[in-house]
Amino acid sequence: MDKDVSKRLLRDGQVPTLPWRLASAPSFAYEADMIEDFVGYPCIVKPSKQGSSVGLTVVEQPSALEAAVLQAGRFDDEVMIERFVRGRELTIGVMGDQAFPPVEIRPKKGLYDYESKYTPGMTEYLCPAPLDEETVAQVQAYALRAFRLLKLRGYGRIDFILAKEQLFCLEANTLPGMTATSLLPKAAAAAGIPFGELCERIAQFAGIQQHH
Repeated sequence: MDKDVSKRLLRDGQVPTLPWRLASAPSFAYEADMIEDFVGYPCIVKPSKQGSSVGLTVVEQPSALEAAVLQAGRFDDEVMIERFVRGRELTIGVMGDQAFPPVEIRPKKGLYDYESKYTPGMTEYLCPAPLDEETVAQVQAYALRAFRLLKLRGYGRIDFILAKEQLFCLEANTLPGMTATSLLPKAAAAAGIPFGELCERIAQFAGIQQHH
């Protein structure tokens, strides 16, 4: 759940991730020149330890940065200021040592925020994503490496953005949605694993013995 620590581990493990800086409570101070030079604009401002895109703002120019940092600071004691790139959003379900086919996320309003995630019809999901074989192999390899670097086990979902043919890891979801229409089950189905079998395998990874 700590995006800053996760990104440090990803960076050190050679999984590409976008430049970022933190602003911390109580003052949420940051060096404006450092943000402009190292992170750049547009940037995305979000709580460092929240999920579901709560408190997230895309900042197009420096004058809007302070308000966005204070807004994100309502939800966390650390705020991440990260470079924002426009591209294709991809997510990779991982179970054990298997990476599922990529899912492409296409929000109808352009940004995959809280509303896009939880309002029916606001987002289109393509599974498997229409990608060439080389890109699929690369994003799956990065997803497995990220899964191991973050010491995850059982199952999870790793999010990426593909911008100008470059892949960047955005974050890991350690408790992804598990309804029959959620992204991990969609990807598992594309890999030939029906929903019931997926649930059983996850239970087995957790060390639960199945009794029939």
